Amino acid sequence: MNAITRIAGVVVAFGLTTGMASASNVVETAQSAGTFKTLLAAAQAAGLADTLATTDNITVLAPSDEAFAKLPAGTVEDLLKPENKDQLVAILTYHVLGRELTSNMLPGRTIHVKPLNTSARMLQVTKGDNGVTINDATVVAADIKADNGVIHVIDAVLIPVAKN
Repeated sequence: MNAITRIAGVVVAFGLTTGMASASNVVETAQSAGTFKTLLAAAQAAGLADTLATTDNITVLAPSDEAFAKLPAGTVEDLLKPENKDQLVAILTYHVLGRELTSNMLPGRTIHVKPLNTSARMLQVTKGDNGVTINDATVVAADIKADNGVIHVIDAVLIPVAKN
């Protein structure tokens, strides 16, 4: 399966807890949460929602609707246009890891992890006294287990930077 088709980002209600059992894939979980409408629309427009729902052992770094609202005016609308599908896929695949990574697996320092978007720089993940950050985003809810992976809710949309 093509790594780009194994995509990105949907997630859970902020009220779910780490230990709560799941009976839904990441897409179903995001739909029931109701706070990831933009992310779900983007995954659908990119043709990645079905793959995200069926790919096992993934980590989704899921920006909430509030995170998408922080982008400059018109950005989301432009990305959802068919002619911008490649750019949208690149952004969404930057929010997905091809393995499960939970917070208890993180050392108390900065590490770099590879997203599915392999043309972009690696993600910088820092675990410290104030929580976990990924690049410039803060994890606001972590370790939300879905049937096919784990979800971490973040407060910003990650924009991929090409490798040098």
